[in-house]
Amino acid sequence: MEGSQFDTHQIRLSADVGGTFTDVAAFNEKTGELRLGKTLTTHKRLVEGIENGVIKAASSFRDARLFLHGTTVAINTILERTGAPCALLTTQGFRDIYEIGRVNRPESYNLFFNKHEPLIRREHRYEIRQRMDAQGTVLIPLDDDEVRAMAANAVAAGVQAIAILFLHSYANPSHEQRAKAIIEEAYPQLFVTASHELSQEYREYERTSTAAANAYVGPRVRHYLGEMDAHIADEGFDGTFLVVQSSGGLFDLDDARSSCIRMLESGPAAGVIGTRALCESLGLSNAIAFDMGGTTAKAGVIHEGQVLMTGGALVGGYATGLPVQIPMIDIQEVGTGGGSIARVEEGALRVGPESAGSSPGPVCYGLGGQEPTITDANLVLGRLGADRFLGGEMPLDLDEAQQAIATRIATPLGIDPAAAADGILRIAATKMAHVVRWVTTERGLDAGEFALVAYGGAGPLHATMVARELRSRTVIIPRAPGHFSAYGMLVADLRRDFVNTWFTPLDDAPFERMEEFYADMEERGRETISRGHARLEGIVVERAADMRYVGQEHAVTVELPAELFAGQDRDGIKQRFDAVHQVRYGFSSATEKAEIVSLRCAVIGLMRKPSLDHIAAGGPQPDAAAYRGDRPACFDAAAGYVQTPTYDRAGLKAGNRIEGPALIEEHASTTVVLPGDVVTVDPSGNLVIEIFRS
Repeated sequence: MEGSQFDTHQIRLSADVGGTFTDVAAFNEKTGELRLGKTLTTHKRLVEGIENGVIKAASSFRDARLFLHGTTVAINTILERTGAPCALLTTQGFRDIYEIGRVNRPESYNLFFNKHEPLIRREHRYEIRQRMDAQGTVLIPLDDDEVRAMAANAVAAGVQAIAILFLHSYANPSHEQRAKAIIEEAYPQLFVTASHELSQEYREYERTSTAAANAYVGPRVRHYLGEMDAHIADEGFDGTFLVVQSSGGLFDLDDARSSCIRMLESGPAAGVIGTRALCESLGLSNAIAFDMGGTTAKAGVIHEGQVLMTGGALVGGYATGLPVQIPMIDIQEVGTGGGSIARVEEGALRVGPESAGSSPGPVCYGLGGQEPTITDANLVLGRLGADRFLGGEMPLDLDEAQQAIATRIATPLGIDPAAAADGILRIAATKMAHVVRWVTTERGLDAGEFALVAYGGAGPLHATMVARELRSRTVIIPRAPGHFSAYGMLVADLRRDFVNTWFTPLDDAPFERMEEFYADMEERGRETISRGHARLEGIVVERAADMRYVGQEHAVTVELPAELFAGQDRDGIKQRFDAVHQVRYGFSSATEKAEIVSLRCAVIGLMRKPSLDHIAAGGPQPDAAAYRGDRPACFDAAAGYVQTPTYDRAGLKAGNRIEGPALIEEHASTTVVLPGDVVTVDPSGNLVIEIFRS
């Protein structure tokens, strides 16, 4: 494998840019060979980190026919508030809806609570005298001259982007379309976005927020993608450049440049798609995708073989976050990663959400970091080998890590360094277990009944601790977990999602009209996917509807197979809705009438998937060549350090069985097997850990 040559234009490259590391995977579509590269993220110029990763994967852009990319540029721009100055054009009388929001007060008794802060200042929100009703009928025509005047005012104020939100444009987008055309003609340098291009659902506040967010990140994302496109072209790439959406699907560069907000969770979404592919290969129906990198930990859910989706998210958290209303994988995250900083505040130990990132990084990196992190705690406890990090490419400084934890954590708390490091990891595990519960318990699912698939550079280090918090029985560590999100891009498909709001009682819903809605969405999806210029093995269409009981405010999404429409089976649709409602809220009613709120459609262009070969078979006992000696490691501060066997994962064979405590090391990660746990290597090389239940 190492000596084989990649055939020209048979390579599929993928790159996942994280807050600390950039991961690259190179897949040879002809031979099935997979090569991996991992480098520190170069924040000042991200393309350099990607290029370094491609070189480490022993590949090149010149030999690639497809480049798949996931990035945190969009989400970080919002969280860090580093987006472009932008303006909002909206219907007269609705200038302040973006600031008023839903008038939620999550912390009722917090006298110092501050509500969300809009991305667009009030003085840059302009009202246009136009109006449509909820059916899309024009009540007040659009005044072209007023649009030109307001756009001129915005440009004079120094904006770089303009968002357009007119009331009920989901029913009739003609006014938004006309306003956008006027502005783009007058000011071609501006980034202009209209709400109907991003969301065709009702709820004007969420649509306003989505359009504003797209305008806010648009100039920066468009510049980044342009820089990336130019760089790979200079490197000889003449293939197709695709970007991962938050839905887990791929879309072409032109769409990515205009609908930047669809990239919010592109990297994490790829990991969930990779988890689904893994579950399919293992015949596993239910799993939690647990991704812990250097900056954050994320969780998504595979339930009954399907990735759980959502119609939107609050960027920045429930209390002060801003809503984004687009179809996306339901991913929750917390600021707990390998680089999360531990500190003592008001006599208590706190971990994250601040991260040391890749620069200066954890103390043990020796790049100037001064504050101890989760990675430093793992090193102090012996769970990481100072001379084995990234396969020995990046030696870690144990003395500096010990000194930082002793000085900044142990001494202020009056405990020894091992107890301090152990406390850091326990707090981190608890926080990460909470994020898993957000995507399971809130949907009526029991996290303890799901296998935990752990990946990311730090995921295998902490997965067994998190599993204990969740009462999970099984943890699965896939092959190359440190590159798993990049691998997930290789198993992703082209995808476009569409939603149309359509308030209709189920009993009165005409199937002919529903078919017209779905046919229109499917036609647009097929046309868009055909622009991706990728080799497809077929196109699949998935239908769903947002439904609720009559009198309710919020809806649930119900998957609707094609046979329900072929047979015009209203009872079948109602039964599926009742079942989803029962799981989500713990009750349902066969006699209560239901109504449709929105129709959803996903058009998926299937791409060839890389498959990982089975590894060599062995007996229960690992070969002597896989054993790398013992080292002292601590798994419980009260018990102290114990001599712990370490193994080279590359030397393990299918059928090998290892009882904890043990450490299984590979290039970009280390798997911790706690005392009492038992790990078995399956035929595909996955580590399947049976968690000890006391």
